[in-house]
Amino acid sequence: MATIKTTLGVLACKGARTALRVAKRGGTTLPGRAAMFFDKDILATVSQGMEVIVVTGTNGKTTTCNMLEKALSSTGVDVLANKSGANLLKGVTAEFTANATLGGKPKKKYAIIECDEGALKQVVPLLKPKVILVTNLFRDQLDRYGEVTHTLDQIRIGVKKVPDSILCLNADCSLTASLANDVTNKVMYYGLDCPHGEQKDAEISDAKYCIKCGTEYKYEYHTYAHLGGFYCPKCGYKRQKTDVAVTAINKLSAKGTDTTMEFRTGDKALCENVHISLPAVYNLYNAVGAVCAYTAAGFSREDIIKSLATTNSSFGRMESFDLDGIDIQMILVKNPAGCNQALSFVTSVDEDYEAVICLNDKTADGHDISWIWDAEYEQLASDSNLKKLIVSGDRAEDIGLRLKYAGLSEDKINVVKGWNDLVEEMKKSEYPIFVLPNYTSMLALRRTLADITGKEEFWKG
Repeated sequence: MATIKTTLGVLACKGARTALRVAKRGGTTLPGRAAMFFDKDILATVSQGMEVIVVTGTNGKTTTCNMLEKALSSTGVDVLANKSGANLLKGVTAEFTANATLGGKPKKKYAIIECDEGALKQVVPLLKPKVILVTNLFRDQLDRYGEVTHTLDQIRIGVKKVPDSILCLNADCSLTASLANDVTNKVMYYGLDCPHGEQKDAEISDAKYCIKCGTEYKYEYHTYAHLGGFYCPKCGYKRQKTDVAVTAINKLSAKGTDTTMEFRTGDKALCENVHISLPAVYNLYNAVGAVCAYTAAGFSREDIIKSLATTNSSFGRMESFDLDGIDIQMILVKNPAGCNQALSFVTSVDEDYEAVICLNDKTADGHDISWIWDAEYEQLASDSNLKKLIVSGDRAEDIGLRLKYAGLSEDKINVVKGWNDLVEEMKKSEYPIFVLPNYTSMLALRRTLADITGKEEFWKG
């Protein structure tokens, strides 16, 4: 039975969201704060009885959620999803409360929710999700999260609060996989059972040593960064056998990837050819993780496999814009591992292009931007297809300096401040443009591009 405080919380949330959206603002966390003013645990009420999949981890949360949400929607199911990316407690609360009746009853049966790693311990005890998917763990926002093992501990606290949730873990990430060591949850593993590319020792610094005994890991194969077939030669901690895996990368292109996936149940295994409409190796992890979580929740594997072939990019993540006939692709970067993969993708495209790199240091980005010195911008310096490079954002000069040290000549680095001025400069291009922004610069530039090109607001997309 609804309480007065719940009804007041719903009214406050809906009113705040409506007002913010009339003002053409996303309305993400303030409505949640308004709801929690009246009922601090309102999330538990407005999600009661729903079947929820929660996705957390450093990289890939938004894209993986998009894959899951599109698969469910394709079957005719009305799905609740925090598409805006507001993934802290207040943002998640806002999404559920705005979609509840005045009495606090949820209007939808299913939800796909992205959750910040640090907020998981607050969110999941209230949501009681059916499945928790953990993508990977990398250094990210050091001034907020601290060392990566601290982030791992925060996730573990959250998981332990919901022992009935099925845990889907990236088997290739030694940190993520270690979550299974001391929890009672049912665990399923996913990953890439095949190597990709050539690995450099410097790339595996986020998890170079065994989390159990401190011995340096050995690898049977790598995919990227510290991901791959790791094992400890001393204590025996190693990559676990996967329940869902990419076993072959048949064709990797800028327009998508053809793979072979294997699905294992006990001693039985079934292989299927799966086309993923998004490019780059990190999207293979997003896709196979989504398949793992989708099936763990009891949904049809065939539905998500079919959906992956047509899933579009989520906002700012491999998102495309047509700016007066100029093809623009925006790729969010926020830490060394993700940035390196984005750079690898950009420099692998066999055509001339321009690049725009945007760097802010706002709270949502992390004020510590020292990570740019660990990213391999040298890939751009050695790419003959790069015809022009623009840097922008609050810390444009810093990223410009980093690029200079990477080997790009000063006359090739153009500093353009102001998003409108940046877009005007981009309009002069004779080539496709790849834009690599961090989080708040992505939101600001995307808003400017969306206004010009007619794209929907990010919170609608």
